[in-house]
Amino acid sequence: MARFYIAPEHWDLERLRLLGPEAHHCRDVLRMAAGDTATVFNGRGLKAEVELSSVRRDLVECCCLSWTQEPEPVRRVTLAQAIPKGKNMEWILEKATELGAAGIVPLLTTRTVVQLDEREALRKQEKWQRVVIEAAKQCGQNWVPRVELPQKIETLLAASHSEELRLVASLGPAARHLKTVLAERPREALERTLVLIGPEGDFTPAELALAEKNGCEPITLGNIILRTETAAMYCLSVLAHEGEG
Repeated sequence: MARFYIAPEHWDLERLRLLGPEAHHCRDVLRMAAGDTATVFNGRGLKAEVELSSVRRDLVECCCLSWTQEPEPVRRVTLAQAIPKGKNMEWILEKATELGAAGIVPLLTTRTVVQLDEREALRKQEKWQRVVIEAAKQCGQNWVPRVELPQKIETLLAASHSEELRLVASLGPAARHLKTVLAERPREALERTLVLIGPEGDFTPAELALAEKNGCEPITLGNIILRTETAAMYCLSVLAHEGEG
């Protein structure tokens, strides 16, 4: 069944409506018409089965047939990802959504090829948020991760966070295996996790020292040097597996 996103601020079970791009996708791409059924969700766990009652160019009105509230995931992983070049960031966002990341922070590091000014950062954030929404629509994820503004590692670490566990992927000699670090902690310590993934060439020694000073445990992902996008998926997959049960 087709899935469509309705932003939380527009969610009203008495008046569910598809606007803008969602209405266009429904009408012009999928060629749906009044009487067809679909699923709508708000990215905060609410999902409804609906019947389309009116289909217009920029507005599709829906009649709610049934709805459910999916509880917020107990374990929340935030991925702080150094922005790679090309379209790899979009791929990371898609896969991170599929693997259940709760939040994604694009990082601007010393060795990050992509550098953005304030205006470009805002434009990227809006574009990348749309990417995770599209990924959630496709994979059936009803909790959509929030994409933060691209920021420097200093900004991320200076902000107040409630993570019980902070990790930073590192090629340094002090890094320990991820599963070793996780095995030392009770399962409850995985409920709020922040993991930092560096750019091609890794974080600089100064950035790694700053991360460790701010409570990040340096972790190695094995003897093979992984691409930044592979490293992100490795960490998210292991954390999802270790958090099960």
